[in-house]
Amino acid sequence: LSQLPGWSVRPDGSIVVATGNDDALGLYRCTPYNSYGTAGESRPTRVLLKVRSPPGVPSRALQPLPSPPRRPSALQDPPAFTVRPKEEYFQEVGRELVIPCVAHGDPPPTITWLKVGSVGKSSAQVDGNSSLVLHPLIKEQHGVWECTATNQVASVTAATSVHVLGTSPHAVTNVSVLPLLLAANISWEPGFDGGYFQRFSVWYTPLARYPPRAHHDWVSLSVPAGAQHLLVENLQPDTAYQFSVLAQNKLGSGPFSQIVTSVPRGKGSSPEHPQCPQALGRLQSHLVPASASSPGFPVTTVPPEPPAMTVHVFLSPPRALTANETVRGVLLRWEPPARASVALSGYALELRQDKGGWEVLERSIPGTDTQVLVPGLIKDAFYEFRLVAFAGSYISDPSNTVNVSTAGMEVYPSRTQLPELLPQPVLAGVIGGICFLSVAVIFSTTAACIMNRRRAARVRKRRQGTSRRGQG
Repeated sequence: LSQLPGWSVRPDGSIVVATGNDDALGLYRCTPYNSYGTAGESRPTRVLLKVRSPPGVPSRALQPLPSPPRRPSALQDPPAFTVRPKEEYFQEVGRELVIPCVAHGDPPPTITWLKVGSVGKSSAQVDGNSSLVLHPLIKEQHGVWECTATNQVASVTAATSVHVLGTSPHAVTNVSVLPLLLAANISWEPGFDGGYFQRFSVWYTPLARYPPRAHHDWVSLSVPAGAQHLLVENLQPDTAYQFSVLAQNKLGSGPFSQIVTSVPRGKGSSPEHPQCPQALGRLQSHLVPASASSPGFPVTTVPPEPPAMTVHVFLSPPRALTANETVRGVLLRWEPPARASVALSGYALELRQDKGGWEVLERSIPGTDTQVLVPGLIKDAFYEFRLVAFAGSYISDPSNTVNVSTAGMEVYPSRTQLPELLPQPVLAGVIGGICFLSVAVIFSTTAACIMNRRRAARVRKRRQGTSRRGQG
């Protein structure tokens, strides 16, 4: 910068250009660094030069977008926002959300909206005022949206976060597994909770040596409320494990996280890169004093315990899942698993809407049931259902998938219901009441008939007595 007259750098890192000329044109990037290095450079910033020209003399628009050069007779301005979206918006699922975004420039800019991280064309609509219209608001529209104003001079962007309330949780991210001695410490970053308190569970399974058992040994462990990590103990040495995390709130379960594979350390192995362990909350940890060969800080270890016995469990998926639409909802029927080496404890019903992610709708269906009623699905939507079986801590592969198209309903599913009209005690009471009422009606009718006959007999006797006195 010393070679450019009028250029200087402030203590905060800003560049000061005393006189704007052709030397100032171009793209700029800032790279912060210290004695340890740098984390990378910033996003590029474009410097534009505004030139006012007398009539008849063309002016320049510096660094135009790739297009035929425009030679206006007046000033060209890059887009600038006059109405920016707020940083965050919160709205209930199923309702309407309108997010404004207005910009001006010369020439007038074009406004476009895009959801960050979306694949393909989004379902967003833009009204005549360039506002983003989300109606009805759905779970998949949760996230960061960008409003971009573009003209021939430049392009500017404003971002906002949309939070969709009243849904099941979103998947957790950044799942990390730290291998320990016959154990593993699992940590993650929670996703959006859908507006309700959420809990987590860690699912893990050893990688099967035989393909038929690849998905039959998943075990779940509940995570203490408020924790974002869990220590999984009693793992087998020199065995690869798969780990996944599931979030759940009052409306149900979200999708499983990405699966992470890790191998716990055996008694004779040591970590390649010792690390200072993170706090394990209420989970017990043991600190080993640093020795001459240690790097000088404590290492988390787990007290040795005898390895758990491996149990071979065979649990086939539920069979012949079918769906029938009724006036009360969608009635699902199925047949129990053909093979189960342990007692069946229940089923879990999963659904997927419009090719989205699979979610758990009901996880407490008794193992003796073979049908369930799903009421109140959303209007004009396409659903897919499948079923998994549970036996203790084991879960089967999913059943076949059935497709359902709904119409005429406005609400989201609340919970599944069993298809019986009345519970057994209530039904017995109703039948008893009907029997009692029938007996009472018969008794009353019989008594009325007897009374009528007696009354008729008395009337006949009176008439006969009157006729005899008249003859005498």
